[in-house]
Amino acid sequence: MPLALVTGASAGIGRAFAESLARRGYDLILVARSTARIEALARDLAASHGVRCDTWTSDLASEAGREETAARIAALPRLDLLVNNAGFATTGKLSKILLDPQMDMLRLHVLAPMRLATAALPRMIEQGAGGIINVSSIASFLYGPGNVNYSATKAYLTSFSLGLDTEVRGAGVRVQALCPGFTHTEIHTEMPHVKRQIPGWLWGSAERVVETSLRQLAAGGPVICIPGTRNRILRRLLTLLPHALRRRLAVRKRKR
Repeated sequence: MPLALVTGASAGIGRAFAESLARRGYDLILVARSTARIEALARDLAASHGVRCDTWTSDLASEAGREETAARIAALPRLDLLVNNAGFATTGKLSKILLDPQMDMLRLHVLAPMRLATAALPRMIEQGAGGIINVSSIASFLYGPGNVNYSATKAYLTSFSLGLDTEVRGAGVRVQALCPGFTHTEIHTEMPHVKRQIPGWLWGSAERVVETSLRQLAAGGPVICIPGTRNRILRRLLTLLPHALRRRLAVRKRKR
């Protein structure tokens, strides 16, 4: 059976990846900070789909967690798919919000995917096959007040994926930057003000995001995967918004 490793597998898009890959017959390594949640998920998937599910508890925002996980990946006899999904969001002006969560977000969104990719790639290149999915965001193409670091870290992931693809596609390794729009996950449940501000028709399910991602990867599609026609149109429209207009909108919002 093929083997996939999913970070941030305890909820949201990570959990949807684990469930979808199990249905496809993948053995799994589920990585998250919450031991109880990933162990419960592993039991359910093993019983439902007859696959092997191992669990690794790790805080990938910490250097110790990243290095331990990377070492375990490097020691695997094979790994067919790495899904760098672990992440979280913060909101608020950079000058006013706490520094520690910002630092953790940069480590988790930037350092962890890069470090785990470097651990997985030698074996994939040796095998001449494999895949890496970096869960970025449509926010990687945007910027604005209140989430400057979130957008910046996701922009890194998208650019990193595009660059990495140029290095490894010839070796048979596929890379994808998955850039979903507004998706029903625990990240947004923890930020109810965001859900109130965004129209319901713009929201999608984690399951649909994952199915689109895996289909596009299997088909050898483009590196950037934006699930949903509405999100692709939205990305194109918003990226046309001039920087000066973004500033004016931000000032107007502050005055309200």
